Amino acid sequence: MSEKELLQEEKTTRESVKTEKKAKQKDESKPARWVRVRMLPIWLRILLFILLLAGSLVLGALIGFAGIGDGKAADVFKAETWQHIIDIVMKK
Repeated sequence: MSEKELLQEEKTTRESVKTEKKAKQKDESKPARWVRVRMLPIWLRILLFILLLAGSLVLGALIGFAGIGDGKAADVFKAETWQHIIDIVMKK
């Protein structure tokens, strides 16, 4: 290659680099899109939901049986209590 061709190629390369820089600057001047960063992963959210649901069921049974009703709080966890409730509902 001659010196003239090398200079022309170098000039073309410089122009393409400038064009790429301008394109990047235009992209950077646009407002960035909102990216949502999740503090808790989906699997952890589901697990927390299930645990809170189970806790609310237990707490509701305790309040309903011991607080509103006339039973003892520890009786909620006995199988006989739940069998008695099932018998009442099924009218046995």
